[in-house]
This record gives sequence, C-alpha cells and structure tokens, in this order.
Amino acid sequence: MMSEIADLGVKDSIRSVIQSLPDNVTWDEIQYRLYVRQNIEAGLADSKAGRLIDTDEMRIRLDQKKKQAKDQ
Repeated sequence: MMSEIADLGVKDSIRSVIQSLPDNVTWDEIQYRLYVRQNIEAGLADSKAGRLIDTDEMRIRLDQKKKQAKDQ
C-alpha cells in the first residue's frame, strides 16, 4: 500500500490519508497523520537515493562525536 501511495501526487496522498480516517477525526489527528506520512515519504526517498546508514555505523559516529566533545 505504501508504494502505491508514494506513486500518487501530494494532493491525492493527502486525500487518501484523510479518507482513511474516521468521521470524528480531530484537526490535531489529521495534522499528525500528514506529518507522519510526509516523514515516511522522505525516508523512502532517502532510502531510494542511498542516503541511509545502518545502526552500527550511526553508533560509531555518535561515539566519535562524544569523544571529540569530551576532548575539548
């Protein structure tokens, strides 16, 4: 389903999100769902473009940053 939605335009994606929500949805819930969808789409685009790193690499980078901050 996510890949199908990723192929839609922005307006169609928004319609899809809104139509999937119950009739008594709040503005806050709509905003949250759209925020989540936007971030998922950004993550998928990053993944497709090869801009992701794995958890072990992130831990190494964070440890290096901590060490640099501690040495200063």
